[in-house]
Amino acid sequence: MIFIVVKFPVKPEHAEEWPQHAAAFTEATRGEPGNLWFEWSRSLDDPTTYVLVEAFRDDAAAAHVNSDHFRDALERFRPLIRHTPEIVSTVIPDASGWSAMGELQID
Repeated sequence: MIFIVVKFPVKPEHAEEWPQHAAAFTEATRGEPGNLWFEWSRSLDDPTTYVLVEAFRDDAAAAHVNSDHFRDALERFRPLIRHTPEIVSTVIPDASGWSAMGELQID
């Protein structure tokens, strides 16, 4: 599984409308055959930062970054962000999804 987290530093004047700007990209990516999840959150420390947590089957990431909706989103996002987003991208071998948190079990 390819696991990716991206921090998008949105310009303050676009922070409230960011979910609408990301909606088509989000929907298209979630519809990709190899997408496992694609989830947005907003930073509690900086409300102008949106955090994207996404995962793909190992063989699906190339199709994602080469898709029309990916390229279109990059161009739409470019004027809305303050600086280059920060990213963590890694491969988690033999993983296919979320696991239960062992330290906080709820029955």
